[in-house]
Amino acid sequence: MLNDVVALYSASPTWFVGSVFVLGLLMGSFLNVVIYRLPIMLERQWRAEAALTGSSASATNAAAPTQPAPTQPGAAAPTRELPGAPPSSTPSSAPPEHPEHFGLITPRSACPHCRAPIKAWQNIPLISWLALRGRCAACRGPISVRYPLIELATGLFSAAVAWHFGPGASAACALLLTWSLIALTGIDIDHQLLPDAITLPLLWAGLLAAVLIGPVSGAGIPVSPQDAILGAAAGYVSLWAVYHAFRLITGKEGMGYGDFKLFAALGAWLGWKLLPLIILLSAATGAVLGIALIVLRGRDRAAPLPFGPYLAAAGWLALLYGDELVSGYLRLSGLRH
Repeated sequence: MLNDVVALYSASPTWFVGSVFVLGLLMGSFLNVVIYRLPIMLERQWRAEAALTGSSASATNAAAPTQPAPTQPGAAAPTRELPGAPPSSTPSSAPPEHPEHFGLITPRSACPHCRAPIKAWQNIPLISWLALRGRCAACRGPISVRYPLIELATGLFSAAVAWHFGPGASAACALLLTWSLIALTGIDIDHQLLPDAITLPLLWAGLLAAVLIGPVSGAGIPVSPQDAILGAAAGYVSLWAVYHAFRLITGKEGMGYGDFKLFAALGAWLGWKLLPLIILLSAATGAVLGIALIVLRGRDRAAPLPFGPYLAAAGWLALLYGDELVSGYLRLSGLRH
C-alpha cells in the first residue's frame, strides 16, 4: 500500500507537492497551537515545581529551631517569596483566562476576546480566517493575521521541501525538521525561549534517523551516523565555547542554552560539514537586522535579540541549498575552480 502511494506520487510530482501543501496548512494550524500553548504549559510546570521546592524548604525551616530576628516596633513582619514567583501570587496558579487542564489537544480553541469556542468550520486553515474576514464569528473581535500567515508559511515551506526532495524518507525527515523550526521560531520571537520539549526530541530524532535510515543518495538528509554524531557534538560545543568566551570578555550572556541545543539538532540532521555555513548565515542575518532595527527604529542596543529564528532560517536554507551555497562561496572566493 505504502509503495503504491510512493509510486503514484513519484509518477505525478505535482500531486505530491499539492498534497504536502495541504498537509502543511493543517500542520500550520497545529503549530499555532504549539507556539501559543507550550510556553504557558511550561510556565505552569515551572510554577508547580517552584511551589514544591518552596514547600520542602518551608518544611525544613519549620523543623529546625531558629531564633526569630528582632524587629523594630511597628515594622512589618518579613515575608517569604518563592524564587521566580511574582509577589503575592500562587505559584501553581495560571492566568485566569486559561482552564486548569490546558494542553496541546484540550481544551478547544476559543476566541481570545469573548472566550467563545471555535467551531470546526471556523478552524479550517487559511480559509476560515478569510471567510470570517479576520474576526470572531461570535463577538466580531479581531483575530490576528499572524495565524493565517503561519499556516500559509508552513504550507509553502512544506511544498518547497516536497518539490526539492520528492516522495520518500528524506522528504519526511525534512518536513519534520521544517515544522520544528517554525514552532521554535515563533516561540523564540514571543518569549526568547527555545524549549527543551522541542529541541531535545529534535536532536535525538536526527541521530535516530541517521542510524535507522542512513544517508539517501543525493538528498543530504539524513546523514551518516558518524556525521550526525559529530554534527551534534560540534554544534553544541562550538556555541557553548562562544557563549563562555563572550561572557568572560564582556561579563554579559550573548545567547541561551537553547541556542546550543538547536545548533546541535541541526548538526544531527545535516551533519557537521554544513555547520560553518549555518552559523555564518545566521550571524550575518542577525547582525544586519540588528543594525537596521537600531538605525531605523531606535532599538536599544542593550535589548536582547533572539538568535533562534536566525539559526532556524539558516538551517532551513542549508537543508535545501547547503551544498550549492558552499560550492558557490568556494568558487567566488577562488578556493575551488
